[in-house]
Amino acid sequence: MTSHLSPGASNGSSPVSSSPQPQRSTALSNRLTTVLSASYADSDIRDALETLSVRGTHNTPETRRQLRLDLQKEVIDCNAEIVRDFGKVAEQLTRIGTVISNLNQTCDEMRKHINLAKQDTTPVLEEASTLMTQKKDTETKQQLLNAFSNHFLVPEEDLLALTSAEEPVNERFFDVLARVKQVHHDCEVLLGGENERLGLEVMELSTRNLNSAYQKLYRWIQKEFQSLNLEDPRISSSIRRALRVLAERPSLFHSCLDFFAEARDYILSDAFHYALTDAMAGANGAGAGHRGVKPIEFSAHDPLRYVGDMLAWVHSTTVSEREALEALFVADGEELARGIKAGLSSEPWARIDEGEELMFDGHKALSDLVNRDLTGVSRALRQRIELVIQGHDDPVTSYKVVNLLSFYRTTFSKLLGPKSHLVDLMQNLEKFTLGHFETLMRDQISTLSSDHLSLSPPEDLSAPQFLLDALEGLTLLMKTHEASVGPEDDLSSDADSENGFTPVLRAAFDPFLTLARSSSDEIQERTAQTIYRTNILLVARATISPFAFASATHAAPLSTALSTLRVDLLEIQRQFLLETSGLQTLLKALEPFSKTAKESEPTDAQTEKPESQTAHLADLTALPAFQPDALILSSQQLDDFLPSALMDATDHFKRVQSASLVQSVIEDAVEAFCRDFEFVEGMIIATDEARGTMDVGLSTGASVVSGRSGRSGAKTDASEKEGEENEDKDEPLSLRSLFPRTTGEIRVLLS
Repeated sequence: MTSHLSPGASNGSSPVSSSPQPQRSTALSNRLTTVLSASYADSDIRDALETLSVRGTHNTPETRRQLRLDLQKEVIDCNAEIVRDFGKVAEQLTRIGTVISNLNQTCDEMRKHINLAKQDTTPVLEEASTLMTQKKDTETKQQLLNAFSNHFLVPEEDLLALTSAEEPVNERFFDVLARVKQVHHDCEVLLGGENERLGLEVMELSTRNLNSAYQKLYRWIQKEFQSLNLEDPRISSSIRRALRVLAERPSLFHSCLDFFAEARDYILSDAFHYALTDAMAGANGAGAGHRGVKPIEFSAHDPLRYVGDMLAWVHSTTVSEREALEALFVADGEELARGIKAGLSSEPWARIDEGEELMFDGHKALSDLVNRDLTGVSRALRQRIELVIQGHDDPVTSYKVVNLLSFYRTTFSKLLGPKSHLVDLMQNLEKFTLGHFETLMRDQISTLSSDHLSLSPPEDLSAPQFLLDALEGLTLLMKTHEASVGPEDDLSSDADSENGFTPVLRAAFDPFLTLARSSSDEIQERTAQTIYRTNILLVARATISPFAFASATHAAPLSTALSTLRVDLLEIQRQFLLETSGLQTLLKALEPFSKTAKESEPTDAQTEKPESQTAHLADLTALPAFQPDALILSSQQLDDFLPSALMDATDHFKRVQSASLVQSVIEDAVEAFCRDFEFVEGMIIATDEARGTMDVGLSTGASVVSGRSGRSGAKTDASEKEGEENEDKDEPLSLRSLFPRTTGEIRVLLS
């Protein structure tokens, strides 16, 4: 812009020029070319235009002529102001230099003074630093001493509350005891440090204080136990806490329990004595029961009630004792276990076995303590039960007492454990009473064995009266046992060969049964003897059959013996039928041929009989029993037997006391009789076939049989008799015609 206006300005200031016109024209065209070729995008031109715009300059010829001058003047003015400002700055810098020089002089002087002061104060500072270090060490030692005294040293008033017998055992006592135990435990840290002597002295002091505290606590618990009321459902919390703390000294703890057990043993023994003899005794053993309660001794005449009342008292007392002590050993069992475990480290001699870790079981300790509390009661109970059992001779009552003892044995086992003293006592008393029961049974057997009159079999061959009485007593025993056991016990008894009632059967059943069976030796007749023995076994089996626990062990032997006797009865009945029917004579005559006939029977492959068999069968006609007259008599006897055969057979066993057994024996005997008859019939038919008289014999035999059966008055003509005699003389009679009954007829008539 300046270059563009400056020629104009010069032209304006020198309007008259001596240069020729063509040169001016050329200069103007160059300027225009320059202006037109200029780029307004250039930053310098843009800045110049903006500056002109800010100044508010009007585009006039005057302005264009003075613009360059104005700008130069402004630049000069600005430079003048800058020079004036730098002058002031130079003046100020001069002043500052003067001040700095003064300060340097002052600092040098102060440095000199400081060095002189430092030389004078260095020993004092060193001494002060040493004193400060000593003060800090002293303060640290004082803090350590205070901390040690506060932690490891117990004040005298606290030690007095811990060890003095005049001071009560209260919350303060337990707090001080806990602090002393902590001090004793922390002494291990001192022992591991440099000053072991201090740790040993503090540990010795704390040990003495702890021992004195535990002794004081031990005496206090003993004193409290003397006045402790276990009937109070809430036992003092102080005693419970004292026991938990005393457990850390196992020797003192167990000694305290021993003292307590002895005291309770005396109290309960005295209470049991009052319950037995004093009308004012209560069932809870306190000695102050209801006035309407009678002493237990009043029922001494009744062993079952007497023993039951004593056992009920003992059970009630045991339950009360256990409930009262349960708060001490079960509720606080874990604390006691931890205390005893911790006490083993201070009392290693308290271990039972070095290789076994002693563990405290609250339930076991409770059961043991209750057992020890009832030692005197158990001793008195055993003496009285043994005396009352020995004084009575009723076996049923004795066995009821056995069941009662068994019930309480189970009860005490659940209450105190299977290894408790009361359970052992019940087991011993149960064995003693059962032994007395067996002794009574042996005495009865001995008395019966010497009384021959009572052993004589009855005329009706029924079971003897002494056996019936014994079975009646056995029934009472079995009902008693059944009422004393549950269904599960009965089920287990069925599955086992031995059960709890087996000894009773051996004592109250087997000897009487053996004695009754031996009494049958007096009967000489076989049939009567067999019937008598059968009746004995029948009534014995009928007695024990309703009871599974008894039949489980004895029903099988009785059934086996009855099976043997049934075989004997069957043989007796078979012989009776054979003898009554007359068939026995024929069977006896056929005995030599029975084996030969069985061996000679044709098989399916044989169609003809061997000649040897025919020869043997033909020989039957030579036997006396198969002669016509004898065979006719046998046939007649058979006909007479058949109408009343079943009635006679039943009457023969009328003294057997089992209709079902008699019926089954008769059925089997009839079947055996039919088989015997079938054999005889087969032999007769075979003989006739061998003789060739089968056809003739049938016709002739029919007339013979008809004549034999016409005993009602019908007679044949003389001519017919003569004709029959001539026929008999001419042709031999068949055996079948003389013995015409068939097996089918026999089965029908005997069915």
